[in-house]
Parts: sequence; C-alpha cells; structure tokens
Amino acid sequence: MGGVLSSGVHPSALFSHPWRDLPEAQEASLALLSFHSVKRTSSAVSRKTQTSLDFVKTYKPRNSEVRCLRILLHGPVGAGKSSFINSVDSVLQGRITGRALTDAVAGTSFTQRYMTYRIKKDEATHYSFLLNDIMAYEQHPGHGISVEDVKLVLSGHVLEGYKFVPDRPLTVGENGYNTDPTLEDITHVLVFVVPAGSISVLSENIVKKMREVRLAASEMGIPQLAILTKVDEACSHVQKNINNIYKSKFLKEQVDNFHVLLGIPLNCIFLVKNYSTELELNKVTNATVLAALRQMLSFGEDFLNNLES
Repeated sequence: MGGVLSSGVHPSALFSHPWRDLPEAQEASLALLSFHSVKRTSSAVSRKTQTSLDFVKTYKPRNSEVRCLRILLHGPVGAGKSSFINSVDSVLQGRITGRALTDAVAGTSFTQRYMTYRIKKDEATHYSFLLNDIMAYEQHPGHGISVEDVKLVLSGHVLEGYKFVPDRPLTVGENGYNTDPTLEDITHVLVFVVPAGSISVLSENIVKKMREVRLAASEMGIPQLAILTKVDEACSHVQKNINNIYKSKFLKEQVDNFHVLLGIPLNCIFLVKNYSTELELNKVTNATVLAALRQMLSFGEDFLNNLES
C-alpha cells in the first residue's frame, strides 16, 4: 500500500538501465579537453564517433542567407533559460561562466528585454548559432510576456534590446519593432524550458500561453523541442549522482507528462542539468547540455534547408 513493500522497503525509484542513452559522456569530456589544448592520452585520440561537441564546434548553416542559427528559449518564471545559456557558454569555454544574469528569487521574470547571446569560439570568431532569451511567462493576466510579443519574436519583428511591456504588446511603428526582418532575424528553432519538478503545478494560464505559441510556431514551420531543467532538485537520486538522470523513474514520468501536456514528441524532450552551484565542469552535466544543443542545431538546420527547397 502506498508503494511500500510488506517488508517496509520502498520499490526502487531507479530503472536498472537508462531509458535513454546520453551521447558518450566520457567522449564529450575528452573532446572538450582536446578543444582547450589539454594533454590527451592515446585512447582519447582514437575516438570512434564524432561527439556532440565536435558537431557544435564545426556547425555552420548551409543556407547562404544565414550566418548564425537563431534559437529562442521561452518558458515560465524560474525555468532556467538564462542558466541554460550560461551552461552552454561554460561547456564551450571550458570553464564556469555567468554572462546571462540569473535570479535566485524568481517571483517575477528577471529577464525584461529581448537578449541575444553570441558565444566566442576564439579571439576572432564566434560559434554559428545565437541563443535568444525573453521575458518569462507569468500565471496572472497582465504579467509576464504576452503571447503576441512571442509571436513577433518568432517572426523576427522584435529588435534586440527591446524591453517588453507585459500588458501592452509591441505594435508596428514603435521603437523596437523591426519592419523588415530578414531570414537571419526570424527564429529557426523554438525551445520550451520548464523545471522538471514543476510540470504538474504549471498554471492553466501558462500552459494555455505555451500551447498558443507552439501552434503559432507550427504554422510558421518552426521546429520545437523542450528541455526539462533542475533535474537535481526534482529527483534526490539525481542530486546524489548525476549519472542517474536517465534512470530516474520520476523524471521519466515528467517527460511523459510534458509530452501529453503540449504534444511535443518524446524524442524532442531532453533532461538537462544546468550549472548552478558548481565551480568545475562535469562530464555528465556537459553531456546533457550538449545533447540538447546538438538537437537544436540539427532541427534548425532542417528548417533552413526546407526553406531552400
């Protein structure tokens, strides 16, 4: 009764085997060391497959009209959008970074403007993708970003740095409105960012907003995926050992629940551990970030290729 065996022992909260395989965390870690000129062993040199990091390092849009793929992150307050941007930056820089400002007390949206983050590859160049952050959704009407403003962002009509006004969507002719967006200005892939432990308590209003944005993106042909963040806060077994991330029955249930909630395919929903308290990089944490990022780039590339054809 209550999930407890007659012996008083709780059934295991973990699967015996991962229900999804991450890209080889060890290979991703070794590739990272190679990229930042750290001495490698001979076994690291003989990697059999291209890692997610290799893919990100060499990625460039094939569409001649686009220099950088544009990835838009959106979600409720405290979801970890800015933390994901910092985690991507940390993995690619080989050290913990904090370019996107975050807030530990998330009552209202900390991000107020349409922000674009470009990540440096070296002193002279950047990676060929952009991460966009926007104001978060809030449950009360008249608070947080409006659905209409998110639609304008998707279609490239919002200029970088524009400060969102929750109860007054941007209109044609106002400062911050881009009257003539190019293919580079529009969103190429839309990413839902939601805390793994908060899916069951998302307000009806926020779910309604996300569904409306998903429908708008679908009508524009923009691919979508989701990252469920704060996995360590949602599952104590993952907090104790990040290797349990895809063994956790609770996290698997949250992936299934989010799939039902918004209709996003299961293979488009990723569990991600953002860097928040750590002072050093971790190979498994890196792998969760890179797995999601690689799929974002792949989906965005498919979108651009479809436009060409």
